[in-house]
Amino acid sequence: MIEGLYEAHLPVKDLRCSIQFYQSLGLELAWEGDGIAFIWIERHKSWLGLWEGEEYLTAYHPSLRHVAFRIPFEEMKNSVNWLHSKGIEAVPFGNRASVQPFVRPNQGNASVYFKDPDGNSLEFMSFVSVPDELKQESGKFEMTKWMEIVRLRGEENTL
Repeated sequence: MIEGLYEAHLPVKDLRCSIQFYQSLGLELAWEGDGIAFIWIERHKSWLGLWEGEEYLTAYHPSLRHVAFRIPFEEMKNSVNWLHSKGIEAVPFGNRASVQPFVRPNQGNASVYFKDPDGNSLEFMSFVSVPDELKQESGKFEMTKWMEIVRLRGEENTL
């Protein structure tokens, strides 16, 4: 029955500024009107609704103001530099000090975090191929450390 997630919504202060920000990430404006805009994440598959209004003042909580975008693993390796080239700074996740991408072996993914102009939490996420013996590892590995582990094991991340 369910094939995927079609839409998510975020509050914004300045719709025009937010549209430009998301377009700088390579996303396409699908529709705009009456203080609302929809941005295609995957054309005709999923979009992000941006709602201009006072709600952007709502205190941040990931259950309210967080969206993760799927990207290829190979692009995750250079994601901080790519964001920087767009004038966007990566931010640390949780209690981590580093802004570099990291791998969660027990979840089979890698992430890097950043914010939109209204402080909404955004994430690039990639699926990661994890060796069976590391799938229960609950720590977070810096991308460079993970790549070294994979290299020493003679394996490749194929996702």
